[in-house]
Amino acid sequence: MEQLVEDLEAEHADLDARVAPLDAADWGTPTPAVGWDIRDTINHLAFFDADARLAVTDPDAFTALVQRVTADGADYVEQRTLEGRALEPAEVLDRWRTGRAELAAALRAAEPGVRVPWFGPPMSPASFVTARLMETWAHGQDVVDALGQQRPGTSRLRAVAEIGYRARPFSYAARGATMPEAPVRLELAAPDGQTWTWGPPDAADVISGPALDFCLLVTQRRHPDDLALTVQGAAAQEWAGIAQAFAGPPGAGREPLR
Repeated sequence: MEQLVEDLEAEHADLDARVAPLDAADWGTPTPAVGWDIRDTINHLAFFDADARLAVTDPDAFTALVQRVTADGADYVEQRTLEGRALEPAEVLDRWRTGRAELAAALRAAEPGVRVPWFGPPMSPASFVTARLMETWAHGQDVVDALGQQRPGTSRLRAVAEIGYRARPFSYAARGATMPEAPVRLELAAPDGQTWTWGPPDAADVISGPALDFCLLVTQRRHPDDLALTVQGAAAQEWAGIAQAFAGPPGAGREPLR
């Protein structure tokens, strides 16, 4: 658990180092997420980190929040995005820094056996940290792309890849579809040269390639055609076309770059 929290903090620090030097005008740079700029992206992470801290420290209050959001019927993300646009970039950055530090402290104090409520199914604390890391990395990719930067893969991608692999059933459920019974094997080349694997070794359906590319696939930050992944088998092909590691409705994905 401590290692997971440290990895989350490292992901925060990487993104912070990219946005902290920006002037106010640069915070308005559009990202590949249609309609969002860099300020929207950091604000999104800030308010969901605050919600995550509430879920860990006061599950009843968080459950009440979800009930209010559901009863209201409005677009919760859109509401919070508009709130963030009323703030100066420096205030958005400060809120994100304060909130993520409070979240890390709450996660370190969480009881291992509890289930943390969320907008999707409840999770163990370890899975909850992994989900926050995945979201931070994914939205961080939007900032990296907006700034025209490159971001090398790290060992932290393993957590993103794992949640992406485990989310295969959800990718179908989010679309009201039935997942094929055929298992899918995942064989990824890690940044340090190791091989990360999930699924039965004898599976006929296999997705293989760079870990970074698989993470870009399941977070829908690249179109499948732009990734160096080998996809073998009908079940693997189908999943690769709809994969999503994040909760909520199916995402719009990205248009091909080439």
